[in-house]
Amino acid sequence: MNRLHWSQLDEPARRQALTRPVQAVAVQTRQAVAALVNEVREQGDDALRAITERFDRVQLQDIEVTPEEFAAAEAAVATPLRAAMEEAADRIRAFHAAGMSQGYTVETAPGVSCERVVRPIGRVGLYVPAGSAPLPSTALMLGVPAQLAGCPQVVMCTPPRADGTADPAVLVAARLTGVQRVFKLGGAQAIAAMAYGTASVPACDKLFGPGNSFVTEAKQQVAQDGAAAIDMPAGPSEVLVIADAGAPPAFVAADLLSQAEHGPDSQVLLLTDDAAMLAAVEAEVERQVALLPREQIARQALAASQLILVERLQDAFEISNRYAPEHLILALRDPRAWLGQVQAAGSVFMGDYTPEALGDYCSGTNHVLPTAGAARAYSGVSVASFQNFISVQSASAQGIAAIGGCARVLASAEGLDAHERAVAVRMGVLA
Repeated sequence: MNRLHWSQLDEPARRQALTRPVQAVAVQTRQAVAALVNEVREQGDDALRAITERFDRVQLQDIEVTPEEFAAAEAAVATPLRAAMEEAADRIRAFHAAGMSQGYTVETAPGVSCERVVRPIGRVGLYVPAGSAPLPSTALMLGVPAQLAGCPQVVMCTPPRADGTADPAVLVAARLTGVQRVFKLGGAQAIAAMAYGTASVPACDKLFGPGNSFVTEAKQQVAQDGAAAIDMPAGPSEVLVIADAGAPPAFVAADLLSQAEHGPDSQVLLLTDDAAMLAAVEAEVERQVALLPREQIARQALAASQLILVERLQDAFEISNRYAPEHLILALRDPRAWLGQVQAAGSVFMGDYTPEALGDYCSGTNHVLPTAGAARAYSGVSVASFQNFISVQSASAQGIAAIGGCARVLASAEGLDAHERAVAVRMGVLA
């Protein structure tokens, strides 16, 4: 990890310190993804099979998971794992159900009623990564809110294993949330399939889920093309920790490593006003990383990560809001007192006993969160992500008499005569 003193950096050096690793290869990624997306759009299932063989080294017979594969998955998942997934799903459901939006009606003038009605999105596509490790937790994080929203059609894509099957735990998690159709597809090709549709994979209205830089870029490209809406940019994982002198270095190091092990393009940052804390965490990271089975992956991520010394904790929050992390850990003695300083973050974890891993799995909040600074404008997945909010209005003769004059003045000011006449004829002003 790189040790930096923020007050000694000029503005270009500060920008460089907060640059995500994937931003440096964005051009190559865009070009590669565009080629894959176009291949799927033009060749459909044939392209999916060819790309899967090319990248996953798997020859797919059935792109869609069969009933027999679902049954085999149920038998393969150990009872403790299934119980843990059920427990996590219950907490995720409780948290998301509590925040569901309701429709409402307001009479804005006598005889004028304005409403907002809530409708589920018709067909949604969920992407569950399984690059270096399968993520059944992501199936829960996406499937539960989709189920609560009442989406009538939900499909899921997850990469195949070496034997051509989907990860059993992912399939069981899918079934726990009511998802019946799962396709053994990964990467940009899965996103393209769910966006444009093929003979096997139905085209979806909106796509959800995290992934590597290729998946994130594919989501953005299909959204720009108008093929499907997306939840947010949710790419390589990242965490920023703000720690004071009282934080346990072993805890902080463990939190940094829990994100670094996701992948070589993950990024972790520590901001502290205590130089001794910086040194202690650095030593702990080195001690703990050597114990990890995914040590080499974590070390690659750490090479692009930062240990930043600040003059005061207020500076740390200003830097954090500028970076807008996916995960923000407040390893502080009084984290609640500082929460008001947080303006941009996907999810916040307060105090020494709230590791980010709880949010990843079972606290109840969602772990599909905006990355790469998108937390400045995007929020994490919720039930509302799977719904449309439609405004409705109705006016009686009394109502148009009450507000029609307002509409006519505004329409005339904008030079839209047909708008003005549409109101005037109903008011009896015009024949």
